[in-house]
Amino acid sequence: MTTRTSEGPASGRSTTEPASLTPVLVAELPLFRLHLMRVGYAVMGVGIAVVKWPAVINHDNAWPLYEGVVACLLTGMSLLAFLGLRYPIRLLPLLLFEAIWKLIWLSAVALPVAVAGDMDPATQDVVFNCSLVVIILAVVPWRYVWQRYITAHGDRWR
Repeated sequence: MTTRTSEGPASGRSTTEPASLTPVLVAELPLFRLHLMRVGYAVMGVGIAVVKWPAVINHDNAWPLYEGVVACLLTGMSLLAFLGLRYPIRLLPLLLFEAIWKLIWLSAVALPVAVAGDMDPATQDVVFNCSLVVIILAVVPWRYVWQRYITAHGDRWR
């Protein structure tokens, strides 16, 4: 049975999988790409930690429901981003999630408000924060994402 390395030496770990389950070979990422991804995780983790961790740690008991949900969700994302410093490839879906939700918000919420000329200061702040997604977009290895998530065969259903 033919096997291939699923993570390779760039991740420091090597596992084997049957070649029949992974017919599309995904190119390994060079070390500089892993370091670029780590920059993205660091920016995301530190940025959220500076803004949201104090709010979660020092909140009062009268938090509005969705404000509490968002603060806790983002705090969890920052913890995962710090884990991405150690495992940049394994946590790649976190970078994708960060990019996708911000691009959706910018196009579905901010753009119509801006076109209508109704941009208030609070929305402007969120637009600025979401525009930092360009850092994430720049560090994501898009060819790897395409090969790994779009063109590769999915996991078995049976």
